[in-house]
Amino acid sequence: MTTPFDVYDTTLRDGAQQEGLNLSVADKLNIARQIDRLGVGYIEGGWPGANPKDTEFFRRAREELRLDNAVLAAFGATRRAGVAAADDPLVAALRESGAQVVTLVAKSHDRHVELALRTTLEENLAMVRDTVTHLRAEGQRVFLDAEHFFDGYRANRDYALEVLRTAYEAGAEVVALCDTNGGMLPGWVADVVDDVVSTTQGRVGIHCHNDTGCAVANTLSAVDAGASHVQGTLNGYGERTGNADLVNVVANLELKAGRPVLPQGLLREATRIAHAVAEVTNVPPASRQPYVGTSAFAHKAGLHASAIKVDPDLYQHMSPEGVGNDMRLLVSDMAGRASIELKGRELGFDLSGDRALVDRVTARVKDLESRGYTFEAADASFELLLAEEVEGARPSYFEVESWRVITETPGAADAEAVSEATVKLRAGGARIVNTGEGNGPVNALDQALRGAIGQAYPEVAKFQLIDYKVRILDQGHGTDAITRVLIETTDGASSWVTVGVGANVIQASWGALVDGLTFGLRRAQVR
Repeated sequence: MTTPFDVYDTTLRDGAQQEGLNLSVADKLNIARQIDRLGVGYIEGGWPGANPKDTEFFRRAREELRLDNAVLAAFGATRRAGVAAADDPLVAALRESGAQVVTLVAKSHDRHVELALRTTLEENLAMVRDTVTHLRAEGQRVFLDAEHFFDGYRANRDYALEVLRTAYEAGAEVVALCDTNGGMLPGWVADVVDDVVSTTQGRVGIHCHNDTGCAVANTLSAVDAGASHVQGTLNGYGERTGNADLVNVVANLELKAGRPVLPQGLLREATRIAHAVAEVTNVPPASRQPYVGTSAFAHKAGLHASAIKVDPDLYQHMSPEGVGNDMRLLVSDMAGRASIELKGRELGFDLSGDRALVDRVTARVKDLESRGYTFEAADASFELLLAEEVEGARPSYFEVESWRVITETPGAADAEAVSEATVKLRAGGARIVNTGEGNGPVNALDQALRGAIGQAYPEVAKFQLIDYKVRILDQGHGTDAITRVLIETTDGASSWVTVGVGANVIQASWGALVDGLTFGLRRAQVR
């Protein structure tokens, strides 16, 4: 008989303990639906009874949450010392949660039992036995999280193993060994898991934190040693340095170890789901995150690009499509002709037959980047540059006559400053003068510019500035340093990034704003 393998997500409970991450009930329901589409077997929804938000989540989940792949699990603790499981209100909340599976956390470290629970080692075993037995009798499946197991095993192996045996004998399906402090290394984890599997004969799971940077490696080592249940969080969320990133674990098992653990084809949803969840949590996705990061398959050096032009696999460990990601060519001062040619192809320009053109674009990129521009993060500005070189003229929908911006503060000491911008330009055969007010000079310029252009091109009404980044390039020059500005604009369906550079931050911002609107009109195929 083949041993089942569980992928267990705990983003909504353990991941939500991350500093600065605060999820509403609606957020948790949304994230649960996204994670279900990845195909995991279990989604831990939270701790009903411990806080009103999680109690409300399980109440609403019964009516609103329809999962196609996952089973919803409720997290809780063993009964309190000296109280029958049937009479413990937190155990009652687990019974009433409606969850098919309950994951109980239990102490497996003798010092934690005596110092944190303030009870005896024998009573802790009774707490495990009684709670598992009670919930099983109520018709719920039970998993056990053996908290601080690895530290407890090192301190008192016999007692740590006795906690596991007690849980198995009471009816727990699987016991997850928790590296709660995140201090283990892969070899240590493998040795302990191997001992537990051979000694207890029970199903073993693994739950790792990332304090040594080894959470994913520790999880994979545990699987190699016999664990058949892995726990983790999407995007590696969690307190301190986070938990094992579940996408990394699953991708390594499926794509590297050849061990399918998700329904066929669903791993291709990983990048989309990871980024969708990041939008809900309002935690920006890490660009260098393995597999699903925007830089995971990005290539910058000219040598890499030359090789990729021949065979993408020469500088990639796998095809990005396997996790729903894309290969990206970064245009920078490190770019060679191959980088420019490949990036042009990505943007819809075939440069392969014109070496002089490729050389000209390459030289221009290197010159601009030497003056502070960056195109690896500003594809839209690079596309405009490329269009200018290929088509012989820069895409232009308006001709700016002048612009100015004024910031003034009323006399009161605590009064807010008000910015006003005026833009004069020609568009659609007419001279247009428009004024805009905003929260700061850049916002005022954005309002004035879009208002002016919008009189000739109504399409800009859909455009919205959604991100604005400023970087001082030569900090030793103080307030007269060169400034680089990156602006992200959206039309509601997609977004693009443009760059501006100047000794004046407003001038640099103006350049990025103009590029952003020009690119948007080009994308909208305005005539």
